[in-house]
Amino acid sequence: LPSDDESLLERDIALRSARAGRPDPCSGCSSRRERSKQRKVKKRLTLAALLYLLFMTGELIGGYVANSLAIMTDALHMLTDLSGIILTLLALWLSAKSPTKRFTFGFHRLEVLSAIISVLLVYILMAFLLYEAVQRTIHMDYEINGDIMLITAAVGVAVNLIMGFLLNQSGHLHSHSHSHPHSHVPQPNSANTAQGSSHGHSSLAVRAAFVHALGDLVQSIGVLVAAYIIRFKPEYKIADPICTYVFSILVVFTTIRILCDTGVIILEGVPRHLNVDRIKEDLMKIEDVYSIEDLNVWSLTAGKTTAIVHLQLVPGSSSKWEDVQSKARQLLLNTFGMYKCSVQLQSYKQEMSKTCASCQSSSA
Repeated sequence: LPSDDESLLERDIALRSARAGRPDPCSGCSSRRERSKQRKVKKRLTLAALLYLLFMTGELIGGYVANSLAIMTDALHMLTDLSGIILTLLALWLSAKSPTKRFTFGFHRLEVLSAIISVLLVYILMAFLLYEAVQRTIHMDYEINGDIMLITAAVGVAVNLIMGFLLNQSGHLHSHSHSHPHSHVPQPNSANTAQGSSHGHSSLAVRAAFVHALGDLVQSIGVLVAAYIIRFKPEYKIADPICTYVFSILVVFTTIRILCDTGVIILEGVPRHLNVDRIKEDLMKIEDVYSIEDLNVWSLTAGKTTAIVHLQLVPGSSSKWEDVQSKARQLLLNTFGMYKCSVQLQSYKQEMSKTCASCQSSSA
């Protein structure tokens, strides 16, 4: 049977939803929406992985025949992207598994780890490509088949455009990043806005895969331009390693944000769209709350924020703890869009000196 505070919370949510003409945001509906979203993500990533595998094989053959470093490096980058997508699919499968006695929070962090591994693979590949490009720039002892390079590069642009459409989440990112242009603090009476912002967080792993596809597209366009130049002006074959230099700069700029976001999650930092001071202010506005003893906010993964708060009640209001707990949970779950929260309450206690006898004697 549900506890009294959960029953009170459900009645309060149902009442507010009925007044606003919105359905009750029950856990069943949320679970169905989450499963539907996961199925769409898996379908897109699986199709992208198959396309990557097919074209990567063709590009490796074309690059080898044409003796083009630019095409070969594009194929190797696709191999890295394919590995990242496989890791992402594995993470999505494991993150849907129920928590265990050992992993009580579930396996959400596997998604974060897959995003980091995917980006690091790109960095390792980038270092190798830069080394090869420098060698070609210094020695200039190579010949390139411009016709094969041009055909392969043109097909590469088409394939990467398809990848971009499959993995594109820019609409979600755009809507979230502009929802609070000057502040990451939820506005009063904006339960829908905060909850929408929480669901607006795109998967870090899918973002990583999309960034890879975007990097591939930019590189493929560069390879196409270089192939056109080399085909009609063979003396300008230096354009082949130049593509690698340009790609290396672009990939750094496009992956820094992902590394920053994953770093904040691993270090259990507060998500950028939340403001701890504002959360404390709103909690203090709840009737019968005397003080906030402790507040911790962190993310299990992108879009799944968790909070633990320890509140102290005003003197003589211990009998109202269920009402206070219900309001605090509603504030965290609905207004600030928390995925999970835990509210701990205690009756008012006179603050005592925390200095032990040993410290008091030493200070004297």
